[in-house]
Amino acid sequence: MVRKHLQKRRQRHMIERISDHFIVCGYGRIGSIIGREFEHQGLAFVVIERDPIRGQHAMDNGLLAIVADASREDILKQAGIDRARGLIAAVGTDAENVYAVLSARVLRPDLFIVARAEGEDSIAKLRRAGANRVISPYQIGAVQIAQTAIRPAVVDFVELATSSENLELSMEEITVASSSTLAGQSILDANLRQRFGIIVVAIQRQDHRMEFNPEPDMAIRAGDKLVVLGRPHSLKRLEVEAAS
Repeated sequence: MVRKHLQKRRQRHMIERISDHFIVCGYGRIGSIIGREFEHQGLAFVVIERDPIRGQHAMDNGLLAIVADASREDILKQAGIDRARGLIAAVGTDAENVYAVLSARVLRPDLFIVARAEGEDSIAKLRRAGANRVISPYQIGAVQIAQTAIRPAVVDFVELATSSENLELSMEEITVASSSTLAGQSILDANLRQRFGIIVVAIQRQDHRMEFNPEPDMAIRAGDKLVVLGRPHSLKRLEVEAAS
């Protein structure tokens, strides 16, 4: 009992100091997989789980966790929503996810929110509640199975490029700051392929329009997100230049 009390107090102090993190609402099947992926990526996150057993399991696994209802504004504040990078709503039911998204959106109008949806009719509700993206694991799983059957080599390549365990090749999105020397240059003038050994797969503009397979003379603008493919150390170098 004393050990658990000390554990919770230590966790509370650590959460108070965390910033630029994700809040993962729910530590069930989906939430625990998300947690493992964030750990592999070295990303900071806080779990909110209402079930005491699951919450304690998260803490025993060395994660920062709060055992409480993720739809409560005071709990979201305790999880550092004012300092968070994003929130993922993956609690038990679609209704609970809607409430969690609504509460988070009220507290942080600018926060990036991803929500899980069980049913088709809940996708629109979650978007109206304020989710930036709504994901249906069942739909994605079904599409993945179909794509694997139709074009397995393409699926293998995408999995290789996006796997957190792959040390040779990674796909990343890199935001171009207004102060960056890349802003205002074309892809050709920026000489990204020769300087960094990376491939620009797409450019997402600030209006969320996606330019796939951009031409060499396409301009890179401040605020753009470059979707690039390359070796992890090369991507880190590009990220530094894009931010400075």
